Amino acid sequence: MSLPAAEDETTATSLPVPPSGIARFVRGSIGSGISVVARAGGALVLNKLLAVYGGPGGLALLAHFQNLMALLTTLPNDGVHVGIVKYLAPKRAGTGAWRAWFGAGVGLNLLVLLIGFVALPLLRGALLQAFEPTWPWVAGLVVGITLLTAHAYLAAVLLAAHRLKAYIWLTVTLSVLGPSAVALALWAKWPVVWVLLAYLLAQGLTVVPTAWLCFRYQLLPRHPRLRISRVAVQELGKYLLMALSVLLCSKALDFAVRDLLIARFSLAQTGLWQAVAKLSDNYTMVFSAVMGAVFYPRVAALAGQPAEQRAFVRSVFALLALVLALGFGLLWLLRDWLLPLLFDARFAAARELLAPQLLGDWAKLLAWTLLYLLLAQAQAIRYVLVQCASAAVYAGALVLLLPQWELYGAPLAHALRFGVVLLFCLIYFRRYFRR
Repeated sequence: MSLPAAEDETTATSLPVPPSGIARFVRGSIGSGISVVARAGGALVLNKLLAVYGGPGGLALLAHFQNLMALLTTLPNDGVHVGIVKYLAPKRAGTGAWRAWFGAGVGLNLLVLLIGFVALPLLRGALLQAFEPTWPWVAGLVVGITLLTAHAYLAAVLLAAHRLKAYIWLTVTLSVLGPSAVALALWAKWPVVWVLLAYLLAQGLTVVPTAWLCFRYQLLPRHPRLRISRVAVQELGKYLLMALSVLLCSKALDFAVRDLLIARFSLAQTGLWQAVAKLSDNYTMVFSAVMGAVFYPRVAALAGQPAEQRAFVRSVFALLALVLALGFGLLWLLRDWLLPLLFDARFAAARELLAPQLLGDWAKLLAWTLLYLLLAQAQAIRYVLVQCASAAVYAGALVLLLPQWELYGAPLAHALRFGVVLLFCLIYFRRYFRR
């Protein structure tokens, strides 16, 4: 899971949550909708294109490629960029402090990218085997990941400088370029693996308008030589630690599970499971974007007012439990119509996998709501431990369930995993539910 991290820069807000706290949460959720809708819409179009063109196998390859992208970008995106937003936000662009933090972010990004690129040939079988890559394809992957990371870093700088409108429109641009490149590549009858590479490179080209906006707003250092602060590196290193737990216990685990399912059930059957997982990814992306922009900042702002914070969390949790249950119930009722619409008629067989997936997602999103509190409290070690325990439960559940339940065991393991995580969160944060 990818949650924004912060400690106490917003605790200067001393006003208690008014009775309209839930109304503020709902209004803020609607207000952040442009970029969220663009991202979700782009993802749906992309899934539809690959599902129609490549069937279940094509969708499975798309998910595998996106997972590979995540393996190479999680440390920058969930570590360096989250930290840089926190530490650059209170500083004035162009100052020595700004340049020191900016330089530390650039240096750490280069380091983690280099480590990832060195791992590609060393772990070629595990990471790249499904794509049957040539060296030009791998070179394109390296270039695309580098451009995409540069875009994401500069976009984080824009966000830290409170250029929210520019950030939103860059997100829209990114969401349009990827599916557009895929549509053109499919029209040209490219092989699926090269279609996927076109998707990455098109997204990477977003770095051009992003860099221009940073230059326009004078957010880039004027001198080529960057200052790197040791303190900045140490502080950003804490966020890299949390991102590392996401990388190992979420992204890498998902990649390994998909590899296992492809080997055990074939690419086409794995694509059926991937359809329900892709549906889950879409609404999870919307949920994370809204909660990161609306819920988390408010929780962090109330860190010094525990009674008001508990009331706010309790109200939002109750609202989400009801809304998510109704929404997932509706998705289940519409499954026979929805799966062929979003993917292709060949994906109708995935209907049997949807119930445990939705149940697990209900538990997952509610658990994530409470886990934002660990980040608001800067509890990095506990956050890492929860990630590790969650991954262990999932791996154990797969070992137990796949032999007996076959492909159905994958969403069952997902439901068991997050059922356990939610139960832990309810026990650990039980004081938030006492009036």
